[in-house]
Amino acid sequence: MRKIELIKGIESSALGFGCAPIMGSVDSKKAKYAIECALDNGINHFDLARSYGYGEAEKFVGKIVKYKRDKVVLASKFGIYANWKANLLKPVKPLVRYARENLKKEHNKETQSSQIPKIADHFHNRLVLRKTEMLKSVEKSLRELNTDYLDYLFIHEPLDTLVYFDELAELAEIFKKEGKIRGWGLAYMQSQQSLHDTYLNKFDVLQFNNSSGTFEYDDVVKGRGLMSNIIFSPLNGGDKNKSPKEKFNKIFEDFPNSVVLCSMFDEKHIIENVKLAY
Repeated sequence: MRKIELIKGIESSALGFGCAPIMGSVDSKKAKYAIECALDNGINHFDLARSYGYGEAEKFVGKIVKYKRDKVVLASKFGIYANWKANLLKPVKPLVRYARENLKKEHNKETQSSQIPKIADHFHNRLVLRKTEMLKSVEKSLRELNTDYLDYLFIHEPLDTLVYFDELAELAEIFKKEGKIRGWGLAYMQSQQSLHDTYLNKFDVLQFNNSSGTFEYDDVVKGRGLMSNIIFSPLNGGDKNKSPKEKFNKIFEDFPNSVVLCSMFDEKHIIENVKLAY
């Protein structure tokens, strides 16, 4: 697997593992098998958040990589969290997964997946993006992942300009000195980039959605193609005439110094995608 040094001293696999579905739409058995398959095939970069898996993904992944901590790169985020209703969901998750899959089948021809009601939206809240909340969130992530440090900490897709950016940046530097994080960044949707233009260059790493053939794709290539980025949703939207393989090849070619995230829970897909990242 080709390695990418987003910041000096941290080597990530060019293909990263997106953990958003873990303990949500993907159950523990399938998730464990996929993570172990990813590790066996050279993937070492795992992308998490406090909200993933309705608050359960970090703890789940932490148990699997507990004795491999020096061999993996763990990135997590703060800003969105699973609310009290998420706890009520735990006993019925298998039923929700079943209903969700059937809903997808019913809508697969007539309705775009983005139009299907997003169950998760009802079980998450957004934090006030201040240093106190950032401190509590990071401490929680460290406990759940059973680790002393995060390789990367991201602010999780804020919907507004970061009014208190300076105090968040100050705390991030304190975390670095304490060894609790190694780098920090902003995870955002490209449609909201203009909200953050004034401080984008003050982060260590940027993480954003990108897919070949989207309206802004060529401009992003010109502006950040040779820079270090983390790219998510590489297959969503964009050129409908391109196969997933073609989209991956295009984005790896245009962003040679970036990590491309993908949520993969099928062994065949993992192996196929890994081959493209060499």
